[in-house]
Amino acid sequence: MHLRDGTRLDADIYRPAGPGPYPVLLQRQAYGRRIACTICYAHPAWYASHGYIVVMQDIRGRGTSEGTFRPGENDVEDGAETIEWAAKLEGATGAVGMYGFSYQAYNQLVAVAGNSPSLKAIAPAMGPWDVGANWAFDNGALRMRQMVGWGMQIAAEAARRAGDDEAYGALMDACANLPFNGPIAAKPALLEKYRTYTHAMDWIETAAASPFWAGISPSAHVAKIRARKLPMLFIGGWFDTFLSATVQAWKALSREDDKISRLIVGPWTHFPWVGKVGAVDFGQAAARDTDMEHIRFFDQALKGTHTDTRRKPVSLFDMGAKAWRDFPVWPAGNQTLYLSSTGRASIRVDDGVLSDQPGAFEESDYIVHDPWRPAPVTGGCDGAPAGPVDRRVTDERGDVLTFTTAPLKDSLTLAGEPMVEIFATCDRPSFDLSCVLSTVTEDGKVLQIASGYAHHRHAAGGCFRLELTATCSTILVGERLRLSIAASDYPAHPVNPGTGEDPVSTPKTKAVVTTIAVLHGPSLCSLLRLPVVQQPSGAPLEH
Repeated sequence: MHLRDGTRLDADIYRPAGPGPYPVLLQRQAYGRRIACTICYAHPAWYASHGYIVVMQDIRGRGTSEGTFRPGENDVEDGAETIEWAAKLEGATGAVGMYGFSYQAYNQLVAVAGNSPSLKAIAPAMGPWDVGANWAFDNGALRMRQMVGWGMQIAAEAARRAGDDEAYGALMDACANLPFNGPIAAKPALLEKYRTYTHAMDWIETAAASPFWAGISPSAHVAKIRARKLPMLFIGGWFDTFLSATVQAWKALSREDDKISRLIVGPWTHFPWVGKVGAVDFGQAAARDTDMEHIRFFDQALKGTHTDTRRKPVSLFDMGAKAWRDFPVWPAGNQTLYLSSTGRASIRVDDGVLSDQPGAFEESDYIVHDPWRPAPVTGGCDGAPAGPVDRRVTDERGDVLTFTTAPLKDSLTLAGEPMVEIFATCDRPSFDLSCVLSTVTEDGKVLQIASGYAHHRHAAGGCFRLELTATCSTILVGERLRLSIAASDYPAHPVNPGTGEDPVSTPKTKAVVTTIAVLHGPSLCSLLRLPVVQQPSGAPLEH
C-alpha cells in the first residue's frame, strides 16, 4: 500500500481456502513481516485457517517498507491508514482486528487514537503504555540495558537496509555482549558512531520529565481509546519488562460493562510463553494456549461467535500454587510487614526481619554502595537470564540489605502490587534504591516475585515510597518472604554517581562511594505493604 505521503509499505496477505467474506487480522511488524512474531504466536497461515484474512505488514522504515523508522512518531497515522486499507481488501467483511506483542502491541494502542473506524478489536501483548515512565525509564532511572540493547538492534537492521556491512557486523556483535565498558556506560561509543541509524541516542539523551514522551505514548490518548470501547485482549508476563505497562493499560482501559475484554498474565519472560521459566518449572498449566485464546477472542469480537459471559476478565497465574486464578476485577488487598534488625541486615541474611509489628528499638542498617562493584541485577524482569533465578549470592553481598519473615505456618496468597516505604538518609546528593521481593524456599533458594527501582536526586533523607511490579504468588507453608534492598541493579540501570549529576551522562570516574542508612523502629516504620488475597483455608483455586 501507499500512504498519503507517498511512502510504500509492504505486506504479506494470508487467506483462508474457503469462500468468504472474512474479518481481517492485522499485525504491523517492526521486526520483519516474514517472522510475524512466530517466536510466541502460531504462523499467520494457522490464523488464516481459522477464518481470517491475515495481513503482516512491515511498518515504515522496517523490513522492505520505505521510509525511516522513528518509534511512535508515525504509528498513529500510519496505523489508521493501514487499518482502513486492510478493511477494503478483496473478500474482507470490513472489520479489522490487530494482534501482536512488544512493539506490535504498542502500535495497536496508538493506532486506536487515529481515524480508524474499521478497527473493531485489539490484542496487545507485553507492550509499552507510558513510554517515558515504564519503557525508557523506571521512576527517573534510565532502563539502560533495554534502551542500549534495543537501540543496537534497531541500528543493526537499519545498517543492513543501507548495505553497510561493517556497521551491521559491529552492531550485531555488540548486541550479543552489550558494551557498557566505556567512560559512560549509558552512552556506548558504538551507538554514538552509528547514531544516524537509530533513535537510541536521542532517547537516551532525553530527560525522563521531557514532554517528548507524552507525544509518543498510548497513555496520552487514554480518553480517546476508552471512547472507542473496543474489545481488548491483554497478555502480560510476571518477568516481562513491560509488565507494569500491561497492568497500567488494563487498569486505564478496562470497563465494567465489557463482556469480551480480558487480561491474562502468565509466569513468562518477554518470550517464549512456556512452562519452564528461569530456574522454575511451573508445569504444563503455565504453557497456556494463547493462540486459541486469540481465536476465541476474535471470534467473539469480530464474528459474534464463541460467546462466553461466564469467564472472569482477569486471569493470573499463581507462581506458588502453579495454577491459574481468575478475578472479576484487578485484585486489591493490604497487609503490612515491618522491617527490623540489630543493624547487621547487610552482613548477615539472618539479621533483618519482616514481621507484623515494628521493632522495639530505633535501628539503622547501612548500604555502602561502591561504584567499583555495584550490586548486580539478578533474574526478574531485567536480568539476563530473566525470570525466577536463585539470587542467594546477590543477597549475601555486603551491600544488600535483606529482611525475611519466619517460615510461614499458614500459606499466604499475594495478588497485586506490593508497596515499599523506606525511611532513609544518604551522605551524598543522590542515590538509587532497588527493592526485590522474593520467596525463600524450604531448601534455601531465593526466587524473585516482584521488584522496583527508583532514582533519587537532591533528596538527602525522608520517607521513600516505591511500588513494586505486580505479582500473583502463594507463599507456601514452611517458605519465607524476603525483601532485598540495594543501591543498584547494574546494568539494568546506570550506576548513580552519588554526586547529584545525571547517571546517564556522568563519566564513571566521577562516581563516589555512597552510604545509605535505612531507618526502622517504633517511630520510623520502614515497611512492606502486601496485596494479600484473603481465601478460606482449603478453598479450591478458581480456573
